[in-house]
Amino acid sequence: MDNKDIIDTLNPLIEISRDGDKGFTTCAEDCDDAALKAYFTICAARCRESVRMLDAIVTNLGGKPETSGSVLGGAHRAWLDLRTALTSKNDVAVLEECERAEDVAKRVYSSALAKMLPADLRTLVQRQFEGLNDNHDRVRKLRDEKKLLAA
Repeated sequence: MDNKDIIDTLNPLIEISRDGDKGFTTCAEDCDDAALKAYFTICAARCRESVRMLDAIVTNLGGKPETSGSVLGGAHRAWLDLRTALTSKNDVAVLEECERAEDVAKRVYSSALAKMLPADLRTLVQRQFEGLNDNHDRVRKLRDEKKLLAA
């Protein structure tokens, strides 16, 4: 894989991680539940750290890191739907939309991992993917807990 291919593989990860940062930050700002607010703040920080690491690699390879969020329809729609859920002040709906957005991010990361990345970069992307999976699973668990409480 040459530098251009690596850059082309990493930029979508940067985009989707920027989306995650924006989405989780919005959740933290608009959420009334203190525990959820704290969790969303942590998730946003993890996304920012992923962006920081990937930006540095793309720059070191002579590329220009993506500076905006995703243009992927699914990710954009999921975070827009999240905004609607937040205005309803329904924790279950917010968590469902977070999970949907994380599903999109998982697909983007899976696509990158399907490529022949250099070993050190594969390790980094795999570690970020595992963190994403942990976020996804935790969001789903929180959603299920909130559903039980609402029943």
